Amino acid sequence: MIKRHFFLVAAAVLLGLMIVAVVLRMAFAGDEKAGGGPGGRGGPGGGRGQTVSEAVIGSRSFTDEIRVLGVARGRRSVNITSSTSELITRVLFTDGQRVSAGTPLVELQAREEDAGIIEARAEVAQAQRQFDRYKTLADRGIAPRVTAEDAETALATARASLTAAQARRGDRLIRAPFAGVLGLSSVTAGTLVNPGGVITTLDDIDVVRVDFPVPERYLGVLRAGTPIRATIDAYGDEAFGGRIALIDTRINEQTRAVTARAEIPNPGARIRPGMAVRVAVQQGQRTAPAAPEAAVQYEGDGAFVYRIARGDRGSTAQRVEVETGSVEGGFVEILSGLNVGDRIVGSGLNRIQPGAPVRVAGQGGGQGGGRPAAAAAPARGAAQ
Repeated sequence: MIKRHFFLVAAAVLLGLMIVAVVLRMAFAGDEKAGGGPGGRGGPGGGRGQTVSEAVIGSRSFTDEIRVLGVARGRRSVNITSSTSELITRVLFTDGQRVSAGTPLVELQAREEDAGIIEARAEVAQAQRQFDRYKTLADRGIAPRVTAEDAETALATARASLTAAQARRGDRLIRAPFAGVLGLSSVTAGTLVNPGGVITTLDDIDVVRVDFPVPERYLGVLRAGTPIRATIDAYGDEAFGGRIALIDTRINEQTRAVTARAEIPNPGARIRPGMAVRVAVQQGQRTAPAAPEAAVQYEGDGAFVYRIARGDRGSTAQRVEVETGSVEGGFVEILSGLNVGDRIVGSGLNRIQPGAPVRVAGQGGGQGGGRPAAAAAPARGAAQ
């Protein structure tokens, strides 16, 4: 039993020694790598450091934009309904059909109206015969003139009754109020429709309207005719151009925003009513120093970059706090902290320490006296 315990203890001690040896070996290897080799950071070979890509700060145009969310609607949209409760006798359209103004869509049952027209026509014919007879007699002096005038009035009344009957019959034929595209419908011949019941929808979507709220502080810069740029999730980053057509006369008291209406040409009817539209209203352009997005790191409320600085023993990465502005097209606007022409680390910032030696990819050696990669840097990172 004693021998057994002895072997267990010996095995545990041996395993512990092996673990300590591995840890020490890793620690020494890390120190050598951080020191740039046997000579350390300050010794021979200390200027090599981490290989990084370089970007050069350049000037770039940035656009001031107001970005809001709106909803697309047809220039004119209506639900086709019936004003009375009646059976449908004929459906004269197909779903998705493009129609012009006045196109017949649905015919309702109209037996009473048809009988009323027949009756009114008979009354007109009777009144016409009486008027002709009394007019002839009055012209011959046999009948008084007032009798012919009464017959003429009766004829006019009968004709008015016929017009009214025909109008009631016309109400049984529902027509398109304007040109547009019909939506889906489920009615057929024999369907009973009630007042307000939707038969189909009609939308004029050759041009779509987008209503969107804008904070009242921008009211002074908004004008009818101001260009806008719209994007829709269904079409990715594709932009649709339009213009502000109208700005509402009132400001919402709760949201302190004014509603603006933009009109966007819609060839091919790609934008459908009800789509969510992201609207960007341009306010103007300015030119400012710019850095690639990958070169800017954010920490709390601030941001920083690593500027590549030359020294006697090679290039080093200097952490520089910057004030950023707009982000557009993969570039960040630099308001302060850097100047045009400054060389910065373009990527891999998470592997860089402030003051650490760096070597720009594509440069030979890595010493500060070598030729910088300025010719290749603008192509990789400079603002165009």
